Amino acid sequence: MYSCCVLGASGYTGAELVNILWSHPSISLDACYVSANSADAGKTIGQVHPSLSHIGGLSMQALTDSAVSALGESHDIIFLALPHEVSHHWAHLLSYTNAFVFDLSGAYRLSDTQSFERHYGFAHQYPELLSEAVYGLAEWHKEDIASAKQLIAVPGCYPTASLLALKPLVQQSLLSQQQMPIINATSGVSGAGRKASMTSSFFEVSLQAYGVHTHRHTPEIEAFAHTQVIFTPHLGAFKRGILATITAFTHTHVTQADVDYAFEIAYANKPFVRICEQWPKVDQVAHTPFCDIHWSFDSEKRCVIVSAAIDNLLKGAASQAVQCANIRLGLPETQGLIA
Repeated sequence: MYSCCVLGASGYTGAELVNILWSHPSISLDACYVSANSADAGKTIGQVHPSLSHIGGLSMQALTDSAVSALGESHDIIFLALPHEVSHHWAHLLSYTNAFVFDLSGAYRLSDTQSFERHYGFAHQYPELLSEAVYGLAEWHKEDIASAKQLIAVPGCYPTASLLALKPLVQQSLLSQQQMPIINATSGVSGAGRKASMTSSFFEVSLQAYGVHTHRHTPEIEAFAHTQVIFTPHLGAFKRGILATITAFTHTHVTQADVDYAFEIAYANKPFVRICEQWPKVDQVAHTPFCDIHWSFDSEKRCVIVSAAIDNLLKGAASQAVQCANIRLGLPETQGLIA
């Protein structure tokens, strides 16, 4: 049995990690932590997240910088569900230990430090650790995850949906280089986190584009899709989930069979990607670890439209982190995630 702890258990993603890990057959959730200045320090999981009241008296312990490194000596696995700035520093402190670290923030996803500073608002102080981090898009980086030295950077929720929809076409060299793929993606309000905000208040949200041309997930998508994209995120009036719809143009010789083959070969043995016969919707993936995908090809317009739906807190965060942990530990990929 592997020992693990969750840092940042008071947030929505942290709660999903706790829920998964509590019943994982090979990983023991032994502790939960929050920052020392958190109002939730000292409370039980059930007090902060009533839906998790069945998880005994597990409490959220206050954690300071000076105590972080010690966690790497007492736990085999550490999940970071923290703000980018905090993960940036704490992952570095943990790099001197033997624990595997799964970081759900954006602190170690971008290898270009200039792009990182531009999109995240602070300079990256640990380029040597950044170069060692493995990107945790499990369906496409399984071998790298399995051999990762220590740090796995779990992808963002928008990139997960977008990349799973786009990469099969790129992998088979089907896309025209004359036009960038266009990604329109809508997220539920939980993607903004648990902290109260007028911009993500359920009563204030309708349906609105935001972060146009500037969203920090654009360089992440481009880096791992190996193509430039036009990415426009939207905020929708629903709790959880993401629907990403991509419009991409193909070379003139591409056929329907080529497009179908690209997706079928990419996800033939991928248990968390479901190829659907109809356009997916958020409700069918909410509270699940799956990505549902459907596509349509117009041979006259040379255009493929692909839709991918995920739960932003699960396949876009917590369940993907556990999927990566399973892979790194040599466990069945679905363990603790699919009954």
